[in-house]
Amino acid sequence: MVRQIFSTDSKPLDPFSKRIALQVEYEGTRYMGFQFQPEQPTIQGEIEKAIHQLTGETTRIRGASRTDSGVHAYGQIVDGLIKDKYSIRTVQRALNHYLPSDIKVTNAYDVCESFHSRRDAQSRIYRYQILNRSDPSPLRRRTHYVIQEPLDDSRMSQAAKDLVGSHDFKQFTKGLNNYTSTIRQIFRWDVQRNGDIVTIECEGNGFLRQQIRRANSILVEIGKNKWPDTSIKDTLEDKFEKGKSHTVLPALGLCLMEVKYYNFWDKVIN
Repeated sequence: MVRQIFSTDSKPLDPFSKRIALQVEYEGTRYMGFQFQPEQPTIQGEIEKAIHQLTGETTRIRGASRTDSGVHAYGQIVDGLIKDKYSIRTVQRALNHYLPSDIKVTNAYDVCESFHSRRDAQSRIYRYQILNRSDPSPLRRRTHYVIQEPLDDSRMSQAAKDLVGSHDFKQFTKGLNNYTSTIRQIFRWDVQRNGDIVTIECEGNGFLRQQIRRANSILVEIGKNKWPDTSIKDTLEDKFEKGKSHTVLPALGLCLMEVKYYNFWDKVIN
């Protein structure tokens, strides 16, 4: 017996369908984020359009992380349903043919029907790149944020330790409804320098909207020796000095590097 399979928007698909998972790399500069928005260019919209060009079917995909407008990805994971008649290699080649040059599928897998790219994720790793020098770089202008003032990366690294653990990050986000939990588990938040490149990399079970860029903006102010070392802790405890405003670092420096799963290979169908 073949069960009827439905897409995530409840429209019935061909019963002979299968679930696929895609690892996707993209430069987010010209997109309004990952999540589909009518009449706006989005990563989800482009992938769904490419699937439609291949199969003639309309379906909805799911992403492990809903990256904001302008944010890049090296290892975004998405999943969705597609007709079973297409081999996974055919799917990858065809989607890369139809996708624009700033979005590409780097790996593709047949997975079991129960796989959910977002809910099954154990953690997500994000990296923020800062070019810390007076002159900009033409080659890095879309992926690195330029800060001309010298940054004390040692102070930044020490302050970043206050972000690790389970915390309520309500002071690091905005625009959430009353039903959204603002508690997140952070496994690491590292700051490293390699020449004039300062890299801030964090891993957590999930992140709120603008959480990473708001936290990193505080670390930058600490690195400029403008704010005290306790600024992260004070913000978490809602003791931040009145009159100081939290800025949000530009999206161009942020990239989703990897999504980790406890049992991903158990979900892959050979």
